[in-house]
Amino acid sequence: LFSCPHWCEYCANFMWGLIAQGVKCADCGLNVHKQCSKVVPNDCQPDLRHVKKVYSCDLTTLVKAHNTKRPMVVDMCIQEIEARGLQSEGLYRISGFSELIEDVKLSFDRDGEKADISSNVYEDINIITGALKLYFRELPIPIITYDAYPRFIETAKIADPEKRLESLHEALKLLPPAHCETLRYLMAHLKRVTQCEKENLMSSENLGIVFGPTLMRAPELDAMTALNDIRYQRLVVETLITNEDVLF
Repeated sequence: LFSCPHWCEYCANFMWGLIAQGVKCADCGLNVHKQCSKVVPNDCQPDLRHVKKVYSCDLTTLVKAHNTKRPMVVDMCIQEIEARGLQSEGLYRISGFSELIEDVKLSFDRDGEKADISSNVYEDINIITGALKLYFRELPIPIITYDAYPRFIETAKIADPEKRLESLHEALKLLPPAHCETLRYLMAHLKRVTQCEKENLMSSENLGIVFGPTLMRAPELDAMTALNDIRYQRLVVETLITNEDVLF
């Protein structure tokens, strides 16, 4: 509700304090008439002042606001994990203390890329892996979006490995650019995790079990179907990791 006369930033006419007259974009803060909002292009550049947090923020909004290809929380956590955690047994499977994971989350929400997640502050690498998994779990729209979800599940049901890869390649085209880029970066990282399997005991199958439900959430399915989907979610992630170099 506008308490004083406002200009509509689309048609440049006055917009008075009536709720019926004006709307404001939550991402970029643009003020326009309700009528004008229907014709304003929706590829807005979110204003950082309106993006108050990192976790639970729409992925596309976050990367647009920070003008990056991927969320900085993903880059920072992965860089930290690769610098000191690839040999760590049970990487991603073992949970860190939830209070400390919550602490990392608050640190990112408060300080953004200035958050300190080094070993000086968090010695246990499982806290950083936990914070990364939590970031993916709290996304309002999962990395593999609700729209694309059925297609990915169908792909996992294809028995022929060649055909499954072809289908998966097509399914990836359904993801928004920021989602696809983040998934690509994560899969390349998880591939490097599997290359240290002798030390960390984490195969692509193990990582599929961990990341399946983290990256894919069933859109409003009944409990039975959702339960049945778990093995396909695992298979999708496992295939993405193993074939990361040809799929992306």
